[in-house]
Amino acid sequence: MNQFGGNWTEAKMEIIVEYAKAYLIIMNKQPWAKTLYFDGFAGSGLIEVDEGEEVVKGTSLRILEIQDPKPFDKYYFVEKDEKIKAALEANIQSNYLGKNAHVIQNAHIVQADCNTKLIDMANFLKENNKFRTLAFVDPYGMSVNWESISALKNLGIDLWILVPTGLGVNRLLKKNGDISDSWLTKLETFLGLPRQEIKDHFYKTQVINTLFGEEITVNKEKRTITKAGDLYKKRLGNVFKFVSEPFVMRNSTNSIMYHFMMATNNRSALNIANEVIKPKYRL
Repeated sequence: MNQFGGNWTEAKMEIIVEYAKAYLIIMNKQPWAKTLYFDGFAGSGLIEVDEGEEVVKGTSLRILEIQDPKPFDKYYFVEKDEKIKAALEANIQSNYLGKNAHVIQNAHIVQADCNTKLIDMANFLKENNKFRTLAFVDPYGMSVNWESISALKNLGIDLWILVPTGLGVNRLLKKNGDISDSWLTKLETFLGLPRQEIKDHFYKTQVINTLFGEEITVNKEKRTITKAGDLYKKRLGNVFKFVSEPFVMRNSTNSIMYHFMMATNNRSALNIANEVIKPKYRL
C-alpha cells in the first residue's frame, strides 16, 4: 500500500481525475477514436493516510470509477514492484469482479519499468492511429529517462508528469558546482542535455581580479528549483506543441518539491489542463 504524501497528493489525484472526466466528455464526441489510459507508476490502488488510520483510493482506482459519459476503452497500469503490482490486481478484482465486466476485461496490469513501457506505448500508437492516450507518470525520484519522453513526439497523447525538481534535480546540484560524475550522468539522462549545458543553466561563473591575479568562482544560481521546472517545461515543449502551467507542490515549510504539468499536441487540451490547475491547488 502506498503512503500519503500530504494535501498536495490529494490535489494531484483530483487534478488527474477532473482532467480525465473532461477528456472523456470530448472523446465521447469522437466515435472513431479509441481511448487508452496509461499509468506508468500505478501503485497498489490504495493509499494510507495518517500512518494507516485511514485508507483512500489512489489514482488508478479513481480512474476506473469513471463511467460517465464513457469509460476508457483500455487501461494500462505499469508497476515495477512485484508485490505492489499483485496488490493492485487484487484491489481491482475486489472492486470490479462481477460488478463491471468492462474494467475486468480491459484493465491490463504489467510488472515492468515505466521507461520501457513508454517506448512500447509510443510504438503502439504509431501503429494504431485510432487510439488517443491520457498518460499519468508519477515517478519515484528521477527514474524517468528523457529518451522515453522524447519517444512520444508527434503522437496523440496527453501526458501528465510529476517532475521532482526540489526532491530530485536540486539535490544533485551542489552549491559550488563540484558534482560527481554519476550525478552528472543522472542529470543528463533525466533532462536529455549534455552536462556542460546543464552546468551553464544552473551555475554562474565569475572571474574576479584580486591582488594575486584572476580567481574563478562558480556559484549556484538563485531559485534553482524554479529554474529546473522552467527548464523541464521547455524540454517538453520540444516534444509536444503545448505545455500547461505547472502545479507547484510545496511541503509544510513552503519549499518546492515537485512541478506537475501536462504536455499535449492539442490546444483545447491545454486550455482544459490550465483550467483544472486552479489557484486553489497551488499549495
